[in-house]
Amino acid sequence: MPRKEIKVALIGYGGAFNMGLHHRNSMEATKRMKVVAVCDKDAARLTTAREELGEQTETFTEVSALLKWGQFDLAVVILPHNLHAPVAIQCLKAGKHVITEKPMCLTVKEATAMIDAAEASGVMVSVFHNRRWDGDFLALRQIIESGLIGKVFQVEIFAGGWSAPRGWWRDDKAISGGLGYDWGAHFMYWLLQIVPAPIVDVTGFCRKLVWHDMTNEDQMQAIIRFADGTVADFQQTQIARVGKPKWRILGDRGGVLFAGDHWQVNTEVNGLATEMKIPFLPGEHHKFYENIAAHILDGAELIVTPQDARRVIGIIEYAERSSKAGKAMKIPGEG
Repeated sequence: MPRKEIKVALIGYGGAFNMGLHHRNSMEATKRMKVVAVCDKDAARLTTAREELGEQTETFTEVSALLKWGQFDLAVVILPHNLHAPVAIQCLKAGKHVITEKPMCLTVKEATAMIDAAEASGVMVSVFHNRRWDGDFLALRQIIESGLIGKVFQVEIFAGGWSAPRGWWRDDKAISGGLGYDWGAHFMYWLLQIVPAPIVDVTGFCRKLVWHDMTNEDQMQAIIRFADGTVADFQQTQIARVGKPKWRILGDRGGVLFAGDHWQVNTEVNGLATEMKIPFLPGEHHKFYENIAAHILDGAELIVTPQDARRVIGIIEYAERSSKAGKAMKIPGEG
């Protein structure tokens, strides 16, 4: 008997990073998924899609027309951030499974509306957090779960440097949501995988000091307090001429430092202070779409849940709300 196949429509085939082709290659590697349609307002990108995916690929310029055609099971939304929620909800209400690129959306309210729409239609919604399977993070998670550094109580994360904005939609706050919605979505997802405790509150600091020709912030910082006593400090910046390590994590038995191409672990073994150099593990990015296929076709548990993705959005959104209010903020559904 032939294996059942999930038919997929890509919504958005923009040229940046060639993500449409990347998604196609990743999902079709499972041998259980097939891209059958692409929707994009740019006719030139649809021409590219047919060249890269095959002339048999159906093409549309409007989501409504794609949904009217309807001969697919799963929509993958690869659009600017502010369009994730409205397009996802449109597809979910039509009874289609949905994956959005990260970030899930811009607000907790939007995330909740997406989850509600999926539940009402009896379909899946997930987010392309494939970096859950980055090799450096897989090794970090293994280090922490092994107990080498004991109970984590402090996490420091840094992303950025000194760099002028590129002047595209990701630098436009109305479209992107702000600086924290780019790499911040990756880091906050990673953080919540190693500190899963409820969040007590978040204190944010958003700055606009140098790049005034763009509407995004120059720098954002979020101090996150967790119910288990852990404190996390995340900084993303375009105005830091002096950097710091990507990760620095302290536990009650030791600590972990990101050292470029490996993890430096300082701990104690049999009463002796020890420093270890632990290499990264091989990446396993294929597992994202393998799990999606297994979830839809076989009923396997969904790994990247919309509830986890909503928590990511909660931190980013309420860090900005906190910055404006000048006080710590509680995130709805947390604490």
